[in-house]
Formats: sequence, structure tokens, C-alpha cells
Amino acid sequence: MNEAERQSEFRKLPAVDALLRMPAIALLAAEVGVERMTETLRSLLAEARAAIAAGRPAPEAGAWPALAEDALAQAMQPSLRPVINATGVIVHTNLGRAPLSAAARQAVNDVAAGYSNLEYDLEAGARGSRYDHARAALCELTGAEDALIVNNNAGAIYLVLAALCVGREVLISRGQLVEIGGGFRIPDVLRQSGARLVEVGTTNRTHVRDFSAALSPETAAVMRVHSSNFRQIGFVTEPRLEELAAVVHGRSGEAGGPALLIDDLGSGTLLDTAAYGLAPEPMVQESLDAGADIVTFSGDKLLGGPQAGLILGRAELIARLRRHPMTRALRVDKMTLAALDATLRSYRRGRATEEIPVWRMIAAQPDALQARAEAWLLRLSALVTEDAGVRCAVWAGESAVGGGSLPGETLPTTVLAVQTPRVDAVAAALRHASPPVVCRIQKEHLLFDPRTALPEQDEALIDNLARALQQGEER
Repeated sequence: MNEAERQSEFRKLPAVDALLRMPAIALLAAEVGVERMTETLRSLLAEARAAIAAGRPAPEAGAWPALAEDALAQAMQPSLRPVINATGVIVHTNLGRAPLSAAARQAVNDVAAGYSNLEYDLEAGARGSRYDHARAALCELTGAEDALIVNNNAGAIYLVLAALCVGREVLISRGQLVEIGGGFRIPDVLRQSGARLVEVGTTNRTHVRDFSAALSPETAAVMRVHSSNFRQIGFVTEPRLEELAAVVHGRSGEAGGPALLIDDLGSGTLLDTAAYGLAPEPMVQESLDAGADIVTFSGDKLLGGPQAGLILGRAELIARLRRHPMTRALRVDKMTLAALDATLRSYRRGRATEEIPVWRMIAAQPDALQARAEAWLLRLSALVTEDAGVRCAVWAGESAVGGGSLPGETLPTTVLAVQTPRVDAVAAALRHASPPVVCRIQKEHLLFDPRTALPEQDEALIDNLARALQQGEER
């Protein structure tokens, strides 16, 4: 397009007032307000000018009402939206971690739709406690004496340290002074809680004798922090929890009473990950059986429930936590408790791998994943004609657990691989689809893993992929 042609296209652009007088746009303005409509039209005209400057023609005169309607619909999209996770990362932190089971979603809907017995004892007809909900189920499943639920595991750790260790020493191996996502660092949390950090051992090797030597009348607790998002290999040693329990509980406290053994599991699991071809992840039941006084873990990782921090342990310690002023600041709402209780019921029925999406994904059989990937390929082939730059196939691949759980561990899968020279454009179009689709990118390939895409999303995924490939060709 030469300069004269470009100027001709610029002259085709209507004024904002002229657009507002178009009947279809006037109807839209009556719905959303003239001011919002005016801002939308100015934005569309600015985009049109940029397109013309890049050598593309102006929109047709009759296209403006549809453009305005599409722009308004895009602007009114909710900020938080459902996304199809085709990355193969099961507990994807950026995509909301664990998806809830159907039972958990229904439980949330039921209590959110009206009133509930959140803090009302139906038996006594008097005020109750929100902390009673899901408490019995957690104790039944883990053997804990008592349980407390707060808003997330970071809050759980902070509350435990602030309520039980303030002003005294907490012993932690140097190899466990970790930082997790968002800059959350164990030493920083200790300082904020009012406890005093005592580093024990070395980065790669810490022995029981190191803890024995460091114990003093000022020791409030020995804390183990599970390295859930990284792995040390080579010349590495750390004490088993049973060994720490023997040392901690064998010491008679003088100034501040006996020391406690606190086990922060990070993710935490109620099922044996080794049974599904993964490395063993510490189980909550095992930590309590090994002698931990307090165990903390997350609700929205391997448990497969809502975001929550779960604190389990000795009844008298949980009672102290419940009375602490920070507990109110960290408390969970009725929807979290409803979803958690419904999730735990799946475990109690022995149906976690059938009903809880995270465990259904972990337990998915390779032949079933291959069948879904091949079905995707067949449907995509019917919608998209391969050109010189686009090729579609199924490949053997690997899925990851994610969410700071089982670092380096993968599960075999089959992925749909789409080769295109317009990888970035197609990926961008997928992210702007309804619903958005997020996949993996490997050089000139887009990879879609059926392990993490919910079965009911299959049709939308492939339809959106076909449209994105077509849009990518047009760009």
C-alpha cells in the first residue's frame, strides 16, 4: 500500500459522532451509556488507524456495529475466568492449582445460595464454631487428635510459630531454609512470627547429632520443612522424622517446657504417591505416626481441595492456636469449608481417584490418555486442512504434578503436537479464546496434554484450536 492509498483508507474512517448516530450503535449506547460507548469507539478508531499505518485497509462501513459489540463484550469479560489447562501440569499454580470435584462445587453452591449453619449448632440451638466443620473428617482420615483450618499453608506456619514459639528458638536445618513461590521465605516468616531462628547442620548434610547439640532450654521447637519444590542429590543427608522425634521428645525442657516437633509438609498428601509411579511424598498420617506434634499442609495441592492451610496435631496445641488473636485474621469462609468437607468425604468413601480431579489425573491410565489424544487429532483433522506450515500428530510425552510437589517427577502421557511457524500468534489466539486455552510450547510445536484438560472440555479445546490456527494464518 503506497502513501496515496494509505491516505485514502484514512479518509474512510468515520467520526465518533457519525458512529454514535448509527442505529445499531445507538442501541448499544443506550444499554452501556454514551460515555462508555464513546470510549469504545475512540479505541476502535485508534486500532483502525494503526492497522492502516501498517498497510491494512480500513474496516467496511457496515462493520462498525459488530466491531463495537465485540469490543464491549471483550471489555465486560470477568477478570477471573475458567481456563482449559492443556499444559500437562496437574497442580498448576498460575491456573488456580487444584480444580474442585463436582461434589465440592455443589457444596459451595449450596451454602453460597442462602444461609448456613456456619457458626450455629443445630443440635443445641445456640452459637457454634466454624472450626468444627471438616474437623472430624480430618481427624478420622489422619489419626490426629485435633485440627484447625486457616486460609493457606503460609498462614498456618505463621500462626503455629507465633502462637507456640514466640520469643524462643526454632531449630531448622540449613538445607531447609527454603524460598517458595512469591518470595515466601521460611527465615522471614520466623522473624515476623517473633520466633528466633537457629540454623543447624549444613546445606547438604544435617545429622541428628546436630539437633541434639543445638537443643537448649530456649528451644521451643524443631521444625522440618519438606523440600517440596526442589531436590538435593549427591552427598546429602537429613534425619528421618522418627529420629528427630526421639531427640526432641527425649529432652526435658527447663525454661520454656518441652520442645515441639513441627513438620511443614508444604503440599501434603493422604494417598501414597508411590502407588501411582511417583516418588514417595510424605503423607500426613505418616508424619503424625512418626511423632510430629504439629503438621501443616495445603488444601489445594495434592489434597485436591480449596485453598486452605491445614494444621493437625495434639489437642492442647490446636486449642492454643484456636485462641490466638491471629486465628481470626486467618480464618476461612463458609465456601472454603464446604468445599473442603466435600473433598474429604471423597477420601472417606475411598473414592478420591474417581472423584477428585487431581487424583483422577494422577491415576489416569496411559491407554486412555492416548485414546483422547488420538480423538483430538481426528477431530482437528476434520476442521483444519494442513498446509505447508501446519502439521498435527500425537507424540509420547510427560506430565508433571506441579504446585511445588514432587520436583522432577513426571508421568507418561500422549500429547497432541501441532507444528506451525506461527506458534506465538496461535498461542495468543488460544489465550483470547472463550474459554481460553493454555498449552505448552516446544520450539515450533504447540503441545496439548489430555491429562489435565477435563474430558468435558475436549470439544471446546479442539474448536478453539481450529479457530486459533485459522487466525494465526491471517495474521
